[in-house]
Amino acid sequence: MIRSMTGFGRSEMETKGHKFTVEMRSLNHRYLELGIKLPRQLLSLESEVRNLTRQYLERGKVDIFIFFEDLSSKPMGVRYNGGIAQAYYGYFKKISSEFGLENDIKVSSLSSLPEVFQTEETKLDLSTIWHELDPPVTKALEDMVKARETEGEALKKDLLKKLKVMESQVSEIEEHAPRAVFAYRENLLKKMNELLEESLVDPGRIAMEAAIFADRMSVDEEMVRLKSHIKAMEDILEGDSLGAVGRKLDFIAQEMNREANTTLSKAGDLATCDASIELKTLIEKIREQVQNIE
Repeated sequence: MIRSMTGFGRSEMETKGHKFTVEMRSLNHRYLELGIKLPRQLLSLESEVRNLTRQYLERGKVDIFIFFEDLSSKPMGVRYNGGIAQAYYGYFKKISSEFGLENDIKVSSLSSLPEVFQTEETKLDLSTIWHELDPPVTKALEDMVKARETEGEALKKDLLKKLKVMESQVSEIEEHAPRAVFAYRENLLKKMNELLEESLVDPGRIAMEAAIFADRMSVDEEMVRLKSHIKAMEDILEGDSLGAVGRKLDFIAQEMNREANTTLSKAGDLATCDASIELKTLIEKIREQVQNIE
């Protein structure tokens, strides 16, 4: 199954006392790069989220946002800092003694001073939290995979169309290339006749020059390799390849481009040159699309 690296997934799930919202988006990237944003209370669960994501995705820059709401009615914990209260009280006594003032400190005023009492969040059982968080993360990942598969199918269809056009361009080059050799031979013979008397023109020399030109300008090998690359890419796109195939396709596209460049450099006539340029343009479009495949 061909999958794009662009996708989006979202899920929302509520358990007894907790609510989770998971959102994720992905773009193309050479490797799998994960950016995971978790609430402060759940930061230690990042490795679990990371490991789960790797089971579903192999490539792409993926941003994952997890939102958590504690809907439980558990009271906040309260901690009394006796040492701080004692320090405050000692300073009040010292001020009273130094300035001859009445020590009118009361419990209510002492307890309202900073850090005498502190509230503490009830500690979460993270193993239980992960048991609750796993399903919404999985659901969001499954949604993302479906989105990537849908776009991948569209990419596959478009690439196969472009490969068919490439085949016709290759056939056109194969048809034009021999004509360039014939045109070169005729042009060479005409020039020699213009410069020398017809009786002095050596047919063997003309034939040898035409053969050298034909060998230098031959694109037979390039066309054979291009047809092989086209077939290889079609087999991958239409096959049941497991895992990420984007790197394979990108490598094939690079090899196609190499052959197209060589063909263009050897073009011996305008028609072959035009067809080679069209071929290169098509390969560039294919390579752009291939780079978005997982």
